[in-house]
Amino acid sequence: MEQHFIPLSVPNFAGNERKYVNDAVVSEWVSTGGSLVPKFEQAIADYVHMPAAVACTSGTAGLHLALLAAGVGPGDEVLAPTLTFIAAVNPIRYVGAQPVFIGCGDSLCMCPTLVEEYLQAHAELRDGQCRNKATGAHIKALVVVHVFGNMASMEGIMDIAQKWNLVVVEDATEALGTCYTEGRYAGKFAGTIGDIGVYSFNGNKLITTGSGGMVVSNHPDWLAHAKHLSTQAKSDELNYKHDEVGYNYRMTNLQAALGLAQLEQIEDFIRHKIDTYNFYYEQLHGKHNYGIQPFRPGTRSNHWFYSLYVYDTHPMKRDEIIAALKAQGIQTRPIWGLIQDQADYPKNEAYGTDLARHYWERIVNIPCSTNLTRADAQRVVDVLLSL
Repeated sequence: MEQHFIPLSVPNFAGNERKYVNDAVVSEWVSTGGSLVPKFEQAIADYVHMPAAVACTSGTAGLHLALLAAGVGPGDEVLAPTLTFIAAVNPIRYVGAQPVFIGCGDSLCMCPTLVEEYLQAHAELRDGQCRNKATGAHIKALVVVHVFGNMASMEGIMDIAQKWNLVVVEDATEALGTCYTEGRYAGKFAGTIGDIGVYSFNGNKLITTGSGGMVVSNHPDWLAHAKHLSTQAKSDELNYKHDEVGYNYRMTNLQAALGLAQLEQIEDFIRHKIDTYNFYYEQLHGKHNYGIQPFRPGTRSNHWFYSLYVYDTHPMKRDEIIAALKAQGIQTRPIWGLIQDQADYPKNEAYGTDLARHYWERIVNIPCSTNLTRADAQRVVDVLLSL
């Protein structure tokens, strides 16, 4: 008998999603007007202990708004990870700036040691600005990504940013709910430590609005500017006057309805993610030439994605394992290709990326849905151990 398909990561609509969306439809507020968008914004802000938040159409749109609000623009350079989804980097180009790619550590997140090494060798402070010694460009910001919900080393990142006068943009699109439990930032959530942070509610994220994003900031004026830009920079609602070039980046009332229902369940989702991760770790780590990548100590990660590490001693390569799992009805995926190798980015500077390439060649993301049953997780384990 053919076994059912096990997806990598799908939404979990076990709460009030239908009720809240139906209420929005009945009220006839389904577009960017209505009361649910500001309600959802405040609910996210309350959850991550920030005073306010700005909803938008996607995490990518949120990163674009964040960079604009931070004043990053043409001629600037931005330090960015090479091991990430390309949407973390493309907005740098949207604003006319250029990325400089930095490698990762074993957390898969940008490595502060490599950042500092790069700056020591290639940058200098001139009149309070961090300048690239070769290009003369203002290295204005650093985009740090909390990869798969694993908190980046924010203590190190923030120390470097202060030393070199860099704006810190936190791409927390995969890390809603991840927080520090120890150290300088105990109690602080991913996305709230740097100058400005962004979350995503894409269909495969911890909670979803189908598509959508949210911006938070430690600079109230930046957040206000982001909101202004997201509504086509309309300065006069009645007479349709606009004071700068803006964007149609507002979330809809229907999406906010879905998001409010999802947010009610977020802690249950995280508990399920952690429980499934612990099961995989117990069953697979150190066995049959597999490892399971850890999450940072001193944090409570949301455990969004799980990374299976395939040792060189395994009889099969990464892609062969992915294909074998697919043949058994189990969806997995490799980690993203390095951004420095893609699109127009090979011409950009890159530093210390050997470990990122090492992980790219060996990581497989395995099923991690918030409604993944233990029986399905066991089936994933059984197939992996049979390869």
